[in-house]
Amino acid sequence: MSLASYLAEAVKVLDAAGQVWSDAHVSAAIRTVVLALREGKPVLVCGNGGSAADAMHITAEMVGRFLLQRRALNVICLCSNSSVITALANDLGYEDVFSRQVEAYAQPGGVLIGLSTSGKSLNVIQAFAKARSMGMRTVALTGEGGGDLAALSDHLFAVPSRNTPAIQQAHLCLYHYLCQSIEEEFEGERTTS
Repeated sequence: MSLASYLAEAVKVLDAAGQVWSDAHVSAAIRTVVLALREGKPVLVCGNGGSAADAMHITAEMVGRFLLQRRALNVICLCSNSSVITALANDLGYEDVFSRQVEAYAQPGGVLIGLSTSGKSLNVIQAFAKARSMGMRTVALTGEGGGDLAALSDHLFAVPSRNTPAIQQAHLCLYHYLCQSIEEEFEGERTTS
């Protein structure tokens, strides 16, 4: 396959996602995250493999900055502390590495964002179940159909594809848009310390 063909396929998936995700749907998820942050509630982010890298990317954009000057936002990546992850995986099992951290950091009114191209990652599913039981809202970025995460998501963004790299490329575009839109709500705000 040539690069031009590869890019054309990627554009098809992005176009298809753009047809499925309405502005109202995306705006509702943005409002959910902004409300949590305005109320001082945490936004937790998780995923496995490439989706773990995406979770760290989202967190970096929100704690640091995306494009605008503003205060740091209370966003925590559940994938980035290798000591916590390996201890939990060893002592409890890998399926609990995110749900246990949700138990530690969650607050009612907070948000959990989970990325899973299949929507079937057990540790992300268990984190969503724990988050909902603790009064948090959930935002899932998945592949076609949403998998098991669909039933646990307040806001589901399922890319209409089963191709993992194409799904991840669409996730990147979506979360960059989410980061930009969320950041605009906090532009110019400074910490009050």
